[in-house]
Amino acid sequence: MQWLDGIVQGILLGGLYAQYALGMALMFGVMRIVNITHGDLMILLALTGISIASAFSLSPWSVLVALVALGAILGLLLQRLILNRVVGADPLPSLIATFGLSVALQNAMLQVWSADTRSLHAGGLAQASYQFGTLYVGVLPVIVLVTATALTGGLDATLRYTRFGRALRAASADVEAAALTGVDPKAAYAGATAVAVAILGFAAVFQSMRATVAPADGAFQLIYAFEAVIIGGMGSIWGAFFGAMVLGVSQSIGFRIDPGFGILAGHLVFLLILALRPQGLLGKD
Repeated sequence: MQWLDGIVQGILLGGLYAQYALGMALMFGVMRIVNITHGDLMILLALTGISIASAFSLSPWSVLVALVALGAILGLLLQRLILNRVVGADPLPSLIATFGLSVALQNAMLQVWSADTRSLHAGGLAQASYQFGTLYVGVLPVIVLVTATALTGGLDATLRYTRFGRALRAASADVEAAALTGVDPKAAYAGATAVAVAILGFAAVFQSMRATVAPADGAFQLIYAFEAVIIGGMGSIWGAFFGAMVLGVSQSIGFRIDPGFGILAGHLVFLLILALRPQGLLGKD
């Protein structure tokens, strides 16, 4: 039963990691950009949401709506002011630009919020759980997993069946050919970045409800997102989702082997998959 509980809790944890990873998978799939600011943007949204909730006595769900909208705006600004100037065949300029922005964001957040940890009050939802025999499943983690599944399915359907999705896929396959067919690559890139950061609004609310956040936490979220994307296959939306599940289960089982082994277990599984199948579980051969 201990191992079954580890698998269940790992899958639920994977739901949170999937929300970290979806935006990164989208940006890499469309623009071939690894956004180093990904984790810091999530922490920025989380800290902003906590401040908004405290100032205006808002519920977490009202904060969620506000952060998704704010995330979309931040994504548009990020793309138009920075990424459009560095996106191209060479990934190095975008890595340098987003790394510099990451450092700037961390220092700005430290100035505004200090290094103290904060959380978003979730009321009784944080402690509520379902009982299945001797197995307890938290209500909030279930909500997180269901939301992550819906976001993954919705994003995949958007890319497959909408005009916006077709424009993104065309720009991803061949920018010049897409432009000849009437697709505006910069507009497609801006839309992809807006969606990617808007998804981080969900992750920001759920992370700050489940645990605490601090300005320096962005690097950890970036690592988890990156590992989930690599495990699943770079650029694959469902690959990022299943990669997050693998990472979550690995960490959860590792914690049950030894309390200090959980995070390392996830890293080891990541390295093992990278060595045996570098294209990822759902990546193309």
